[in-house]
Amino acid sequence: MAQVTDEVVLLDASARPIGTHSRATVHGADTPLHLAFSCYLLDAQGRLLLTRRAMSKRAWPGVWTNSFCGHPRPGESVPEAVGRHAAHELGVSVSDIREVLPDFRYRAVDPSGVVENEVCPVLTAVTSQPVRANADEVMDLRWVEPQELGALVAVAPWVLSPWAVAQVHELAALEEGFPDALDVARRLVR
Repeated sequence: MAQVTDEVVLLDASARPIGTHSRATVHGADTPLHLAFSCYLLDAQGRLLLTRRAMSKRAWPGVWTNSFCGHPRPGESVPEAVGRHAAHELGVSVSDIREVLPDFRYRAVDPSGVVENEVCPVLTAVTSQPVRANADEVMDLRWVEPQELGALVAVAPWVLSPWAVAQVHELAALEEGFPDALDVARRLVR
């Protein structure tokens, strides 16, 4: 079996692929723009999984955030990366993967100086399986009603990752009338 090189896709200012870089070393004080994703995982009852990043994470260790994030590898679609990361980080398979913020982009600097600089589509997915969190990725988790995340952003945004806060604000700006795929996203801010 061939060894898979864990690389991220580098992007130009217009979000076009321009090369690759090792995921292990791409994040630092001068992180180049690259492709990532954020996923909000839902269960059969419509609850949303919040996770607390493991203390071993290079950026924002110990911070609460959306269900999971990751980077598509070169040649891998975002939905394929979502499935791979769901299995690796949470021990679950996912279905009904839907893009809710296809053009989300952010740059943030954590307290240690590590820069996140990502074009980061935001997706929702569903699982019916019990979560078995990988301790190298997740130190704690909690299933919440989606509107609880919106309330947390409103009263205590500092306990969440900056990308989760920005994503909830962008979800709040979505217009009414979207298809059912966005109902959960809209519930995040109500």
